[in-house]
Amino acid sequence: MKTAPQLPIEVDSETGVWTSDALPMLYVPRHFFINNHKGIEEEIGAERYAQILYKAGYKSAWHWCEKEAALHGLSGVAVFEHYMKRLSQRGWGLFSIEAIDLDAGTCRVRLDHSAFVYEYGKVGRKIEYMFTGWFAGAMDQILAAAGSPLRTLAEQTQSGAEEGCDYGVFITRPR
Repeated sequence: MKTAPQLPIEVDSETGVWTSDALPMLYVPRHFFINNHKGIEEEIGAERYAQILYKAGYKSAWHWCEKEAALHGLSGVAVFEHYMKRLSQRGWGLFSIEAIDLDAGTCRVRLDHSAFVYEYGKVGRKIEYMFTGWFAGAMDQILAAAGSPLRTLAEQTQSGAEEGCDYGVFITRPR
């Protein structure tokens, strides 16, 4: 069964800019994005690329959560839940929160139907490292907005691209 997009999409008739909620968006084919990802990985290596993406993703998630929380009047876990919902609705895969504790600075996110796994297949390694900075950035923005000095780190502990694994797992914990 297929459905229409579950997130609001507006297109400015004068500029062609797509907007969802509070932020401008780009709409590109999955293979285009993943092929660019693979190309960069081939040139600089997955480890170095993961470091770059972590920092960029952290900053982007912080910004997204800040804007979306303000637009929708959200705070705390509700911001993280909204973020996981929107990531899922935008085609990256289906993200579900298995556990979250803001006071402890921890969460565990499961990823099913990863866009990366669909394109890479079973390659025997963790390939969704792009998302790790997103989880720490989201957690840290939520914590900062609540006045907490706690900051986090995130890592991927399992990928659906690894043998014997059907889904990805990401863990966020205090630094």
